Amino acid sequence: MKGMEFSSIGGFLGFLGACFAAAASGAIFMPGPWYDALKKPRWCPPNWLFAPAWAVLFLMIAIAGWLIWEAAGFSGGALALSLYALQLVLNAAWSGIFFGMRRMDLAFGELCLLWLSILACIIVFWPIDARAALLMVPYLAWVSFAGALNFTMWRLNPGLPR
Repeated sequence: MKGMEFSSIGGFLGFLGACFAAAASGAIFMPGPWYDALKKPRWCPPNWLFAPAWAVLFLMIAIAGWLIWEAAGFSGGALALSLYALQLVLNAAWSGIFFGMRRMDLAFGELCLLWLSILACIIVFWPIDARAALLMVPYLAWVSFAGALNFTMWRLNPGLPR
């Protein structure tokens, strides 16, 4: 970060803070015994993998948002940053719906909205800063995988949500 201005560092820390605030829902609504008792597909990753995967993804998401802010500012990047905020809100909501409410059906629907919001970010980010758009691609891939996992678990556990 050689030569970076203080406002730029502050901006990056703001985006990082927003991402980790969204991630906090995963610490509030943790899997626990209910999740452990669910039938899962053989391809379900071990629980320990989710935290480091999300940590890397949230860092990439923070950098992407920061790059858009650096390139366009809040006024020039209003649509892009609004979509960015929307995907963070949707991301934060999923843990509460899936683990808190134990509603795999609603969580899957919400995850579809999250997926669309991430795709919209990639599309809107591209002309502003292609690097930011590309940083969102692994996130879209992971959420695609999470959607398949959510849907499969919902189907493997009929008669729930509770």
